[in-house]
Amino acid sequence: MERDEFLRKLGIGVLAVCAGCGIASCGSKVDVDHLDQTSAVPAPGSGNLFSIDLNNNIPNIGDSIKSSGVILVRIAAGNIAASFTAVQLSCTHQGSSINYNTTQGIFICPNHGSEFSKTGALLLGPAALPLHQYSVVISGNTLTVVA
Repeated sequence: MERDEFLRKLGIGVLAVCAGCGIASCGSKVDVDHLDQTSAVPAPGSGNLFSIDLNNNIPNIGDSIKSSGVILVRIAAGNIAASFTAVQLSCTHQGSSINYNTTQGIFICPNHGSEFSKTGALLLGPAALPLHQYSVVISGNTLTVVA
């Protein structure tokens, strides 16, 4: 491999890593081991989607977990249901996984820039539909997301 070819390939790799880090830095996220992180939208009324132990997960405002087609975000201090929001993970425009932007307090689709409120209401397109919001139930230190 020639020196010029090596430097071109190295530069593309570094650029890809830096771009990925920039996209991921919009908000902190904690992934729970063994939880499915697919973007399929769970059907309303399908029961408990997943549970987490609040002693060990998402302790800080802006922390999130993506599981079972849902993104769960801590939006306030305290272990009460109103301190969390859970919406469908897939953007209603083209199905890309959304992220929570802690600074702006909104969900943003990194693909085309659609923006959604904490409750999933559409703020800015190109998406034309809101995100589905799921219920959050807390019992002791266990939080459960319910369809």
